[in-house]
Amino acid sequence: MYYALIMAGGSGTRLWPLSRQSRPKQVLKLVEERTMFQHAVNRIESLFHPERIYVVTGAEHATQLMAQSPELAPDHFIIEPEGRGTAPAIGLGAVHIRRQDPQAVMVVLTADHFIANADHFRQVLKAAAQVAQEGHLVTLGIKPDSPFTGYGYIKQGDSLEVVDVFPVFRVERFTEKPDPQTAIQMVKSGEYSWNSGMFIWRVDRILEEFTRQMPEFYTHLSVIEATLGTPTYEATLQRIWPLVTKQTIDYGVMEGARDVVVIPVDIGWTDVGSWGSLLNLLPTDQDGNILVGPHIGIDTHNCLVFSSKRLIATIGVQGLVIVDTDDALLICTKDREQEVREIVERLKQNGDDQWL
Repeated sequence: MYYALIMAGGSGTRLWPLSRQSRPKQVLKLVEERTMFQHAVNRIESLFHPERIYVVTGAEHATQLMAQSPELAPDHFIIEPEGRGTAPAIGLGAVHIRRQDPQAVMVVLTADHFIANADHFRQVLKAAAQVAQEGHLVTLGIKPDSPFTGYGYIKQGDSLEVVDVFPVFRVERFTEKPDPQTAIQMVKSGEYSWNSGMFIWRVDRILEEFTRQMPEFYTHLSVIEATLGTPTYEATLQRIWPLVTKQTIDYGVMEGARDVVVIPVDIGWTDVGSWGSLLNLLPTDQDGNILVGPHIGIDTHNCLVFSSKRLIATIGVQGLVIVDTDDALLICTKDREQEVREIVERLKQNGDDQWL
């Protein structure tokens, strides 16, 4: 049986000041009239019955997510006491799913991706699940359309098979966020995909890798798993989870895993992680501007202007990102929008929690 685990944690710091700790990007309507989380659930509904969809998130966000997806049972929201990275989140989800079905195939997705071609995406997941049944750890690679340095890259090795119309390759190696020149060479070679952070595997296989590569974490996980469905689960989770070392699934497992394969796909994928990522998703006016909320402009070109309430007036500006919320205003050039995360870090260092 196939199960989905949607990772819906994090605070979306590069989308500050709209995305906040109490109201992160996954609960916001950034692209259409549905939130990013609702998109993530809706596009897999035809493949997974709600009883086979799980969500891993933090306690501070669970209530909002539950309200946005009433079709999912409350006990299918796996609550982390605190964020420890994608590896522990996936491990916690895996033991919950193993309790339901030890032979399950587990599809790991995230709540902050926009996928334009949802039908094609569902076809890919079906093919990937067949490959995973054979014991392979499957990752979806995104065919790059530019030498972007903000993503990790996956190098394709030998061809393994073709499932439906999708070629499957062994993974030769993972490369984290290369420098610009290296990224150019990777894209030119045609041998690399962007690392999408979406995975498909049998639950027993991924837990086998946790046992081998993150044994200390797996020991903690086993203690938690032994209490699933009992009155002591919550207290055990609260006691054990702070002892878990923070780690990503890429560093903790995938780079050293056995039998990893990649399926390169073109599904209209965008990681909605920053204001810049919205530049290719939202419609522009005749002057190249993306305007959300009240705005009046004179000689304004190639700007992203977002206002939740107030009128924003611009004169003689170009290439800016302007985001106005109730209590904070962001203004930066489009070529530096990735540095918004540094603003959030400075606010944390200064103890200015009211703006986080």
